[in-house]
Amino acid sequence: MKQQRIEDILLSLKKMDYLTRSQIQSIHNLKGDRNANRILSDMSEYLSSFRHEAQKVYYLNKAGRERIKCDVVRVKTPQIQHFLLRNELWIYLGKPSSWKNEMKIKVKDISMVTDAMFHINKRTMAFVEVDVSQSMKVNKMKMDKYQKIKEMTGNEFHVIWITELESRRIKLNELMKDMPGKVYTLKEIK
Repeated sequence: MKQQRIEDILLSLKKMDYLTRSQIQSIHNLKGDRNANRILSDMSEYLSSFRHEAQKVYYLNKAGRERIKCDVVRVKTPQIQHFLLRNELWIYLGKPSSWKNEMKIKVKDISMVTDAMFHINKRTMAFVEVDVSQSMKVNKMKMDKYQKIKEMTGNEFHVIWITELESRRIKLNELMKDMPGKVYTLKEIK
């Protein structure tokens, strides 16, 4: 049972790239902080970590990648908030099993990479965009591309944003216009 829990945590890190202790605790129902810290400490041969704000962030080291056959090498990154926001949204939305990170979308001459995508009710596609520090001009360009894709394909899909600030939520809602979807703030989902 202990080995299965280790495998499950390593697989979560493979899927989500980086996770905080509290995110791992939530995903794997590790109960209290002491218990979660003990379990993660016992797994130190497979994990690397660093501090971000007031929390510890974990990712797979070489031994962890080898154990679960993961080819993606992760290191400490200044873009960590982007990953952590996306993870919080995944947890909040009920950890959709169809969730895939960093997916390329190409329709005719329009090409873009969405931060994540998943299916709502197994039928409707949802594209996730994480807004941390990019300009609203960049966000507008993304929404224009989604609008063009919708017009070209006629397919119904949702665009879901996660941002840290209420002021940015207001601007993102304006960019969404009549596009189905939602804008969440971190405070709202945490």
